Amino acid sequence: MASLAIQTGHPEIHDHERIGHPEKTQWVLNAPEPPSLWQELMDSVRETTLFHARRFPSVKDKGSFSRTVISFLQAIFPIFGWCRNYKAAKFKNDLLAGLTLASLCIPQSIGYATLAKLDPQYGLYTSVIPPLIYAVMGTSRDIAIGPVAVVSLLLSSMIPKLEDPEANPVAYRNLVLTTTFFAGIFQASFGLFRLGFLVDFLSHAAIVGFVAGAAIVIGLQQMKGLLGITHFTNKTDVISVMEAAWRAVHHSWNPHNFILGCSFLTFILITRFVGRKNKKLFWLPAIAPLISVVLSTLLVYLTSADEHGIMIIKHIKKGLNPTSFHQLQFNNPHIGEVAKIGLIVSVVALTEGIAVGRSFASIKGYRINGNQEMVAMGFMNILGSVTSCYVATGSFSRSAVNFSAGCETAMSNIVMAITVIVSLELFTRLLYFTPIAILSAIILSALPGLVDLHEAYNIWKIDKLDFLACIGAFFGVLFASVEIGLLAAVTISFVKIIIISIRPGAEVLGRLPETDIFCDVDQYPMAVKSPQVLIIRVKSGLLCFANANFVKEKIMKWASEEESMGKNTIQAVILDMSNLTNIDVSGIASLEELHKNLASSGKELAITNPNWQVIHKLRVANFVTKIGGRVFLTIGEAEEACLGAKMAAV
Repeated sequence: MASLAIQTGHPEIHDHERIGHPEKTQWVLNAPEPPSLWQELMDSVRETTLFHARRFPSVKDKGSFSRTVISFLQAIFPIFGWCRNYKAAKFKNDLLAGLTLASLCIPQSIGYATLAKLDPQYGLYTSVIPPLIYAVMGTSRDIAIGPVAVVSLLLSSMIPKLEDPEANPVAYRNLVLTTTFFAGIFQASFGLFRLGFLVDFLSHAAIVGFVAGAAIVIGLQQMKGLLGITHFTNKTDVISVMEAAWRAVHHSWNPHNFILGCSFLTFILITRFVGRKNKKLFWLPAIAPLISVVLSTLLVYLTSADEHGIMIIKHIKKGLNPTSFHQLQFNNPHIGEVAKIGLIVSVVALTEGIAVGRSFASIKGYRINGNQEMVAMGFMNILGSVTSCYVATGSFSRSAVNFSAGCETAMSNIVMAITVIVSLELFTRLLYFTPIAILSAIILSALPGLVDLHEAYNIWKIDKLDFLACIGAFFGVLFASVEIGLLAAVTISFVKIIIISIRPGAEVLGRLPETDIFCDVDQYPMAVKSPQVLIIRVKSGLLCFANANFVKEKIMKWASEEESMGKNTIQAVILDMSNLTNIDVSGIASLEELHKNLASSGKELAITNPNWQVIHKLRVANFVTKIGGRVFLTIGEAEEACLGAKMAAV
């Protein structure tokens, strides 16, 4: 059998015969060495800076210092970019959007604070400082910042395991603020060090299932407010919540709360239906929660309904955000658990906030900077934690209102925050008689948008493993706890990655008629397989210890099956490595064993188009010499060389 070795510049490979295109083979074999591990690490370090991709003017340029300062400020504070071209017409639109946003934000914020088991004013505080910080540092024009239902549920389900909010509300509040500080630290770190890929551990499918499960749990927990129950379970699984509601129905519930709450819930849902039918009435569903609060408060005040069993908010502390730095509990014995909760909350909040920002940015045709978004949200939560705010992020429902109201820039967040400040200063005493059932109704009205059955069905149609992660998160939240649901979703997603890695697909290739293109014969039945050469492509980026043996066995099986059919006599196996980005020692060992098995049955092994990391390792391992230098640039050249060598040997 004639050798196909090609002169490569290495003394161990000799040029016995030149078949095909040896000069192209030399391009593959004599490629420069890939970057060293140290170089790759240094490149990664250089990449881990928020300003790496930004180009600033040279200090040698005339007037460059001022331009450098402006560019640097715009990099950190995007408001310096858009405010230069800000006009009165834009402010008019932002003013309308901000006021509309505030009308929805005020009642929702109070409701979400109670969901987080905090005093109502903390929801209003969270709608002041974080939106102002985001308006200065954020890159989205449409996102509305403030407390959200899912994050409020996370806090109220995880922190009570460390401190009882009813027995010791001050200690509970301090742990919530400390958790907010840690969440901000993690979020800012993700952005500064370009670690946004960590947020992707929660896949889209997992988020759909998690949010849907959380929405149902949140809805069931509102039975406490709707039924006027004084004592309710702190557990979040659906069975415990339903048991608590069932016991209350038979003992201590008040029908007046239920009737009042359901009446205004119906009103809010009707206005939402009207707003969807007539886009010009977008403001109607936005102000419906505020109208509900005003009317129900007046109703309770005028009829003294609180004396007949209607539960009311009572006192809401007046005034702007008080400082809370001294309330952060860094010496708490549970600090490790608090930091872990902060990490979980930071990832969930970032995932929701960035998803909201990207969805509206795509509609308007602009891009948001993901890393800058993380930094902005991180700093707004860090500063929020020292000004009596709990974790804030982008709200989908309020962002949709902001978008529909015609917002132009983040100025709408500033208008909203100023409106909330005015409310904290002037109107908190008017909310004394606000029924708790109305807050439950407002929260319930926001939940249908969180259960996306259409998207879940799409996930089922597209990818069954993704759907498994979706329902894993859904049932985990529903029947266990919020953290179990998240853990189930992440675990299933990792299992999916592992399965794909250790059992990578492989495909037999054939030549499309009248072309030099080789494609999967199963996908393209018209592709013609060579009767003497088996061409295989591995559909994996890495050939490693986890999948190398599986790939080797699959290739041997195909080679033996081709011959057992009696139609073809396989003389060579060509392995297309164009998909491989790297290979480890186990992968090389499996290739060597594959070569030995093929050689023992009179077959040759050739490889084509290896990545430079791959060919470098194969050369160092002396594998290129062992296969006789059969390394080619294209599949066509490899096939021509193998068939030509066989013909020459006959």
